[in-house]
Amino acid sequence: MTLTLQSAADLLSEHGLLREIITPDRWTDFAGVLPGADVPFAHITYDTKQIRPRTLMCCKGNFKAAYLDGADDAGIAAYVAEHDYSSATRAPGLIVSSATKALSLLAQAFYDYPERELTLIGVTGTKGKTTTAYFTHAVINTMCGGTCALFSSVDNCVDGKHYVASDLTTPESLDAARMMREAVANGMRYLVMEVSSQAYKVDRVHGLTFDAAAFLNISPDHISPIEHPTFEDYLYCKRQIVRNTRALVLNIPGDYTDLIAEDATVMNVPVTTCSIEDMNADVNARPVDDAHTTFAFTAGQPLGELHLALEGDFNYANACAALALAHTVGIDIEDPRALQSLADVRISGRMEEMEDPRSDTVAIVDYAHNYASVSALLDFIERRFGDRHPRITLLTGSTGDKAIDRRHEIVEAAQDRVQRIVLTAEDTDKEDPMAVAEEMLGYVTNPDVDASIIIDRAAAVEDIVAEARDHDGFDVLLVIGKGDEQWMKVRNRHVPYEGDSYILTRMFS
Repeated sequence: MTLTLQSAADLLSEHGLLREIITPDRWTDFAGVLPGADVPFAHITYDTKQIRPRTLMCCKGNFKAAYLDGADDAGIAAYVAEHDYSSATRAPGLIVSSATKALSLLAQAFYDYPERELTLIGVTGTKGKTTTAYFTHAVINTMCGGTCALFSSVDNCVDGKHYVASDLTTPESLDAARMMREAVANGMRYLVMEVSSQAYKVDRVHGLTFDAAAFLNISPDHISPIEHPTFEDYLYCKRQIVRNTRALVLNIPGDYTDLIAEDATVMNVPVTTCSIEDMNADVNARPVDDAHTTFAFTAGQPLGELHLALEGDFNYANACAALALAHTVGIDIEDPRALQSLADVRISGRMEEMEDPRSDTVAIVDYAHNYASVSALLDFIERRFGDRHPRITLLTGSTGDKAIDRRHEIVEAAQDRVQRIVLTAEDTDKEDPMAVAEEMLGYVTNPDVDASIIIDRAAAVEDIVAEARDHDGFDVLLVIGKGDEQWMKVRNRHVPYEGDSYILTRMFS
């Protein structure tokens, strides 16, 4: 499809988004009466710095008319906006009720609907999205000759084998459409993508229907004035994936799974269940040893036993979801290669375990950042190392400007299960990292916990290693929140940072 002013107007009208078309000279409901209405757009963007000849510009978010200064000279052909900017440009404006929904629809049309040439698989949940996406990607790539693309919070992959660091859990709709077209051009037949609550909140996946989607779990997170004002809003946004998929994989048991199942019934969406707790689930797994290092998988019949490189019961639950998703889109998971494809999957910065050659110390780097993920991590430590009675140190911070509840949740999950908590800088953005750390310190009520602040994160990592080396006994260091990220977000920009795992590797070498 070639996108023109006429076809863009028709598409927006079809979806009930177009209000009117405005130029400095007239208002109209009909694009065809304007000069050049059938001339194809050569470019589409939501960044005025990228305007070039024949560009369709989407004005979304906190857009100001001043941003269009020079747009006419740069070559803007039309704009899409919720407000009239005819005082700033002579280009016709498609005035819409929602610029973000309009952008998603127009992006799909501009790139000629690449999603229709891919089997789309979505993954949502408070925790486990990334791991499940990687696992699903591994199964499909193994079984389908490397023809699966991936969009995740860690990496994007549009050719089945090369990975590029991502900026968002779910890409902006325009970027997603562009990358989907690249994936199709590269011979990809499948796409696995993480779908965040924000993706539905701000319409990044508006107009997309998944062939299969997984709902892993739900617990309070991302609740703040700039994300979700309430848990109800967070859950509502998560639930939208059920209304936008042809088949659902549901992890059981879990909070609100009855509600999710009701949503599926209302929408006539078939449900496949997965579980490491309910052996009646369609795809399930159970531990075969006391340490839970190997699980036996079943999907109607035994699939085999598996030991994951990514340890922890929660990762075996993610593996169940991945197998269920693959099965739902037609992959033969009874083939032994499907299960074994999961064995060696590793994700940078997730459950990275390192040993110190100079002391009896194990360090684990992970992205755990809320009550659920910190609790799951400590459950794993207890099961894995409990008989060795470790001294556990947790190094953590929390994000600024958003997800405020995480600050007390992390402390609540940890303070009765660790011996030391070191609070440090994380991606505090516009907030003072010391203020965030001091707030978290105020939530520590257990007098037996050694809690302190070392705001320089690199110095904090070095400190806990030094203390472990001085301690006569077994230590476990949990360094969470940043994973392998080599930057800190400060005032909306990335400031270089050595990286948690890189500091530990340096110190342990």
